Amino acid sequence: MHKSFELQPGARPLVRGVGSQASADGAGVRIQRVAGFDSPDFSPFLMLDEIRSENADDYIAGFPPHPHRGIETLTYMLNGEFEHQDHLGNRGAVASGGAQWMRAGRGIIHSEMPSQAPGGMHGFQLWINMAAANKMDKPSWRDIQSTEIPELALDGGEGASEGSLIRLIAGEWTIGGEEKHAPLTDAAAEAAVADIRLGAGAEVLMPLPETHSVLVYVYSGALVTERGTIGRGNMLLYGAGESLQLRAHTEGAGLLCLHGLPLREPVAHYGPFVMNSREEIEQALRDYNNGTLTD
Repeated sequence: MHKSFELQPGARPLVRGVGSQASADGAGVRIQRVAGFDSPDFSPFLMLDEIRSENADDYIAGFPPHPHRGIETLTYMLNGEFEHQDHLGNRGAVASGGAQWMRAGRGIIHSEMPSQAPGGMHGFQLWINMAAANKMDKPSWRDIQSTEIPELALDGGEGASEGSLIRLIAGEWTIGGEEKHAPLTDAAAEAAVADIRLGAGAEVLMPLPETHSVLVYVYSGALVTERGTIGRGNMLLYGAGESLQLRAHTEGAGLLCLHGLPLREPVAHYGPFVMNSREEIEQALRDYNNGTLTD
């Protein structure tokens, strides 16, 4: 019998869960998507796509050249490889365990093409909103290889299983009472991203900034919460508090944990462009059609 879940003092309550939806993007890449463009609870995050397939036909066509303005993207691979190219001349590949970050700012045109690696493809792309004051900043990009990402043991205390760990991809975290920095620390809105893997029945309590939104995506196994057991493919949104309490079910859990500063600004979204007004979206479309998006 699994013991009941009791929320610790100061821990953030689970407000709601949002299930991912089957979709397709790029040149027909099959994905599971969680979109939060219209939800203040998601801010500063906008959308998470999960690519998960052992069938190359589901993803091999990739994402041919396309534009963006007003956002940042963070791609993280559990398995497989993607290569990035953009109009600035940047080119680089990221393989299993690595990440790529891109700031579109004023405008970037890029492609993301997968390799047909053994074992299929399993990865994520997160869209992060940029503050209105920064949406027209100069674009930039970087690779973060797997060897650059700190991988730390998590002390889950009583009842925790061996093998629980956290991989710090972006932002700042407090682990074991110590401040830890991920390799990417200049993401918009203080956005922080970590891959957490909990052993069977493991429980952790992690301090997080009280001013930040907190979201957790379950990509494997299941979490036990005060609202019941929640399996993979679900994004969980948490309320106010000073810490995040996570407990894996008997099969363990793989999670993407996100926290960031809510922007509290209007969001206007059309395809690859995210701005603050319909007029700015129309301007982005004119700039792209006129060939001046990246000027």
